Amino acid sequence: MNTSICDYYTTGAYMAPPFLKARYIDIFLALLQNNTAANQATVLTLVVNTAVIGNYTKPTIPDVTFPDVAVNGILNNGTYNGTAVNLLPYFDGGLASSNRGGSSGVAVNFLDDGGAAPLMMNMPSNGNSSVQYQLLTHLYQFFGTLLGCSQQGMPGFSSFEGHASMYNVHKFMDLDPFEVGYFIEQVGLSASSFGVADDDVTAVGMALTKLFDYRCAPATTVIPASGPLLQSICIADTCPISPNATCSAYDSAMEPGVANATLAMGEGNSSSTATASFSMSSASATGSATASGSGPAISTAAAAGNKAGGVLAVGGLLGAAFLL
Repeated sequence: MNTSICDYYTTGAYMAPPFLKARYIDIFLALLQNNTAANQATVLTLVVNTAVIGNYTKPTIPDVTFPDVAVNGILNNGTYNGTAVNLLPYFDGGLASSNRGGSSGVAVNFLDDGGAAPLMMNMPSNGNSSVQYQLLTHLYQFFGTLLGCSQQGMPGFSSFEGHASMYNVHKFMDLDPFEVGYFIEQVGLSASSFGVADDDVTAVGMALTKLFDYRCAPATTVIPASGPLLQSICIADTCPISPNATCSAYDSAMEPGVANATLAMGEGNSSSTATASFSMSSASATGSATASGSGPAISTAAAAGNKAGGVLAVGGLLGAAFLL
């Protein structure tokens, strides 16, 4: 039976401790023999937090060698294929880009509960009732389902509680291939920084690209309990078109308005009127979906021993994503 990437790397069977990144030696040593829901949640927390804010500490420990992988972080200015990328205005309320059930986007400050500081302490936020808490925990849960965490849904790691259509979540962002590519790249670099095998990082990157980076892609199942839904995040005219395009299922792309010119930093449509308010009481405006999270999604090449032709064994929710 194939082993999912989540289960494989939570057990620590993939490598000896000296190759682990120094700042998490103690944490990962505690996970090596126990593939529990709480440990899977910890692994996803480390990978997601690093992808979001970049490498956040790197102490020197004698006789410890770790992967020297620089992670810039999704919230930091970067470049992708030579093009400058700035995703921060989508997170800090600079742009009216969040879908809260209306006909246009609203500005939401997703960094309202400590910003990077709690992430540097391996937490989602300072409290548990903020927009930041909701965003980060949903990211942990989403990637847990995507990577086939078999213990998700058990005490210690909740099933996905967010909106199951990533298109609907991102429909007012008008993201282009450089922005989506940069996001995916940072996720891959974060995984690499923890010693995840190159083949497995490539597999995850391919899956995310096929799932999110093709305009007009047909409905695909990501959260099993929700069934097939639209998942394209890259919806700008410059995004590559899906070979099985269903553009009639998507609304016309809408560039987000500027809610705060200082925070927007030149991004967005400054001529449009932006709505710049949002409260947690309206957080469920677009509905929610849950899933058990059981069953492997992407099977690791190293665990399954299936590297023929560089193709991973794929089961469950990402099979269609690889075949787009």
